[in-house]
Amino acid sequence: MTSAVPRLVIAAPSSGSGKTTVATGLMAALAARGLAVSPHKVGPDYIDPGYHALATGRVGRNLDAYLCGTELVAPLFLHGARGCDIAVVEGVMGLYDGAAGEGELASTAQVAKLLGAPVVLVVDASSQARSVAALVHGFVSWDPEVRVGGVILNKVGSDRHEALLREATDSVGVPVLGVLRRARQVSTPSRHLGLVPVAERGTEAVEAVEAMAALVADGCDLEALVGLARAAGPLPGGFAPWTPGPAPTHHPTRSDERSPLRVAVAGGAAFTFSYAEHTELLAAAGAEVVTFDPLRDEELPEGTAGLVVGGGFPEVYAAELSANEPLRKAVAELALSGAPVAAECAGLLYLCRELDGLPMCGVLDASARMSQRLTLGYRDAVAVSDSALAAAGTRMRGHEFHRTAVEPGAGAAPAWGMRAPERRVEGFVERGVHASYLHTHWASEPGVARRFVERCRTS
Repeated sequence: MTSAVPRLVIAAPSSGSGKTTVATGLMAALAARGLAVSPHKVGPDYIDPGYHALATGRVGRNLDAYLCGTELVAPLFLHGARGCDIAVVEGVMGLYDGAAGEGELASTAQVAKLLGAPVVLVVDASSQARSVAALVHGFVSWDPEVRVGGVILNKVGSDRHEALLREATDSVGVPVLGVLRRARQVSTPSRHLGLVPVAERGTEAVEAVEAMAALVADGCDLEALVGLARAAGPLPGGFAPWTPGPAPTHHPTRSDERSPLRVAVAGGAAFTFSYAEHTELLAAAGAEVVTFDPLRDEELPEGTAGLVVGGGFPEVYAAELSANEPLRKAVAELALSGAPVAAECAGLLYLCRELDGLPMCGVLDASARMSQRLTLGYRDAVAVSDSALAAAGTRMRGHEFHRTAVEPGAGAAPAWGMRAPERRVEGFVERGVHASYLHTHWASEPGVARRFVERCRTS
């Protein structure tokens, strides 16, 4: 029964405790035992789900109560967990940390409660012994609705250290489900916006996931973890799995030609930030979704009627993107024709005249550059201009995460009006182009995908 899928949430007292290593390693270790593992990540993170997908062979999916609303967390979880034996959910930040100033909203604790899932707390024990009992006791007792089913002690230095930690946690009554030694930590490279994505690391990423799996398999009680997951029972609320809509029986065609209505989606190492539900919604709306790589492909897919360029790291690949002049010209010609183009964050930078002095597509009269200032946080937004993506007045929640700045020229209308944390307008709407720094989750407003495909059909 889908609603009773065994499940665990891997959480921690704070960032940097080892959640990603444990969650990814557990996913891979369980998959190696023949289990179909459904991978999930709390929050708007795009990078960790790439490692989860590598570990499980399934698409990594996000569960974000701020972007999608609390009512969609369980349905999106069930959608991703169809046909799986077990689901592993990696938390975000500390267990009780969520959207700033919003209480428990979008926290790992809230998602665990919405899923009725037991929590496994990963504790960095490198600089403590008996004090670990006070820490675990605090996290267990803070919210009685959150069920902490066990702890995994990370960065343990020696047998003596382990014995002291076990004695301390025994006094709290929370079982130790794993001990990971400090000498065997798995490192993953990072840079200005977090870990380096899987698509950029190739075989190194595969080796890193294999090392995480070996670490968890050797140091954790997999049988006890699976038993805890199986004891979760049915999800609360009686939710049904989310669906992007009925699959079309055929691909609609534009009136002037017989080729399928194609929506090209940028991929490859430069554009790795996307939610799986976006392409599912586009397909359900009648589009044939075709992925292309702006670093390698010199042409858009044949018959492209619309273009989606999501997030990623164009600043890292600016020289290569700029060098692909044929594709830059093709993107500019498509946009100039009035075809729908939806661009988020990295996509926005790619559509500018230049990025750090290097020529980009020139679709927008704007210049982009790297910045020392980190822009980060959830946003409450309303569409202020009619576009191929959203009608004016459409309200959506989004997330910003970048270290770049865009200096706009003239001509384009703004895309979004931000209501929090400060009032401002942001983004560009011009012809069929909707470009913005704001990352949104279309499952919260499926009408944007249907509107985009309809505009592709009629443009």
